[in-house]
Amino acid sequence: MAVDGGGTLSELYQRSRRLLLKTRDDLERLERLASAVDSPELSVAVRRDISQIQTLCSEMDGLWRSVASKPQRDLWKRKVEQVAEEADSLRESLDRYMQRQQRRMQEAQERAELLGRSNGESSHILRIFDEEAQAMQSARNSSRMLEEATATGAAILAKYSEQRERLKGAQRKALDVLNTLGLSNSLLRIIERRNRVDQWIKYAGMILTLIIVIAFLRWAR
Repeated sequence: MAVDGGGTLSELYQRSRRLLLKTRDDLERLERLASAVDSPELSVAVRRDISQIQTLCSEMDGLWRSVASKPQRDLWKRKVEQVAEEADSLRESLDRYMQRQQRRMQEAQERAELLGRSNGESSHILRIFDEEAQAMQSARNSSRMLEEATATGAAILAKYSEQRERLKGAQRKALDVLNTLGLSNSLLRIIERRNRVDQWIKYAGMILTLIIVIAFLRWAR
């Protein structure tokens, strides 16, 4: 089975597995750096990779349903569900990391404010924490925008997949009816040509949607 403009089901699965490994490594690096220095850029990159995995899962979800063999269809269903569960687990781990970082910065700022009451030279420390807090807030805002864009793209892909299945079913029924009525081959070719035009319009819409999502991801970076 192939994805319009995206690759086969197997290729999408391999891409999602590679992204899972990369995201897991980046998340572990975030945890190691947490006690020494904050890295909002890395946390945004991790969030972006998780969103990309979830988008791949949406594409694969529309593909495994079209696999003809039931054993193969069930196998791909389990594989896609496993990738989606791992992506959800990574997202939850990232959310917990962000919450810990926010608490750490808040506690450090409170300590600096306490010191500031007895020592007027702590204004520089407070300014540093304010800058870190602003960077973390910016990272959270970017992550939220990224998640919203990914959710929108996934919903559009799911809608296109559903429409494609309905169109295939309608086309099969129409051809059966036409064959039963004994209509000419020329009329059948006209209908098939019209279906091909409709498919190209649908593919162009899907590619345009992916381009918009990719452009937004690069802008958010």
